Amino acid sequence: MLRPTSLVEKEDFSSRDRLAIPFNRPFQTGLEKIYIEQALQQAHISSNGEFTARCQNWLEETVGTKKAFLTHSGTGALELAALLCDLAPGDEVIMPSFAFVTTASSIALRGATPVFVDIRSDTLNLDESLIESALTKRTKAILPVHYAGVSCAMRTISRIADQHSLLLIEDAAHALLSKGAGNALGGIGHLAALSFHETKNITAGEAGALLVNSEGLIERAQVLWEKGTDRQAFMLGHKDKYTWQDLGSSFAPSELTAAFLWAQMEHAQAITDRRLCIWRMYNDALADLESMGFLRRPVIPGDCEINGHIYYILLNDAATRDATLQYLTKEGIGAVFHFVPLHQSKAGRKYGRVSGQLTNTEEYSARLIRLPLYPDLKDSEVERIVMTIRHFFLAT
Repeated sequence: MLRPTSLVEKEDFSSRDRLAIPFNRPFQTGLEKIYIEQALQQAHISSNGEFTARCQNWLEETVGTKKAFLTHSGTGALELAALLCDLAPGDEVIMPSFAFVTTASSIALRGATPVFVDIRSDTLNLDESLIESALTKRTKAILPVHYAGVSCAMRTISRIADQHSLLLIEDAAHALLSKGAGNALGGIGHLAALSFHETKNITAGEAGALLVNSEGLIERAQVLWEKGTDRQAFMLGHKDKYTWQDLGSSFAPSELTAAFLWAQMEHAQAITDRRLCIWRMYNDALADLESMGFLRRPVIPGDCEINGHIYYILLNDAATRDATLQYLTKEGIGAVFHFVPLHQSKAGRKYGRVSGQLTNTEEYSARLIRLPLYPDLKDSEVERIVMTIRHFFLAT
């Protein structure tokens, strides 16, 4: 049973100076300070110590990846993946425009071009049927995003990647403990990036992980992660000194961050179960508004197991979305929109290119609202949020 933090107990719901129900409240298990203190006592607070090893082993066992590398952020994991794939000017990477900025910027930083493809109308994931029409002789990788922890059509995407000898990088930032067709997300592509940002199910404030599922990439990934050196071979006694071997960077987080993250990983299933409980409460309570045509609930394919990362609703048009958001904010509820399409941004136009029409991307990004969802959210607060939405549509 998850223990609520004292922050919830002290919340003043009568105050209108701030949101009574914020969009997110980072959860703490109660062990974070204890483990950080242990890390301090061990006198090893830089990277790659005992807590880093615990977290990486947990990821390898839980996801089934061959090797996990903790990073300072999900962005760092994506940038490490791009470096590991030897992306260079002239290369292209196929990805959705409906994604976080660093999914694309990690590609552009290597001089490669993000190629934006439209999303599906049901899951809001990369439309696998449009990938092959976006391929050119310059295509080097496919980068699908498992939006809201719902699996992309990975069997089809994997087949396309294999047929065209492309690298497959999963952006699984939303997807820890989700599955698609029985497979753990993050464990399917050659590489995968996870995020442990404070808005994610499992958090360290800021952290991430690169998952390496291709055996042939592990040795070099270790070198790049170690700032481009063969330090790991030195630490294992295979060399008498370590030196600069390849391009790399300081990707690893400190032991203090890893200690915080370990406290979360120990309770990962309980955190996920609570989030799923809240997700289902929303989904059940909003079914009649969907049947009346006011909104659309998330679509979860039958072969997907989700982790309760995001609960969103789709309104009928952008004007209704904006009016709904304004009403919820006025009532003290921290609902928010999500990604602004990357292809419509200044940098997206400069560094990327569009393949085909991105009709769904533009339409659904303008209609989407994310509702508050975190383990400390009380059942009564969920009910209040639902009743506020109902009042907006049925009484205004």
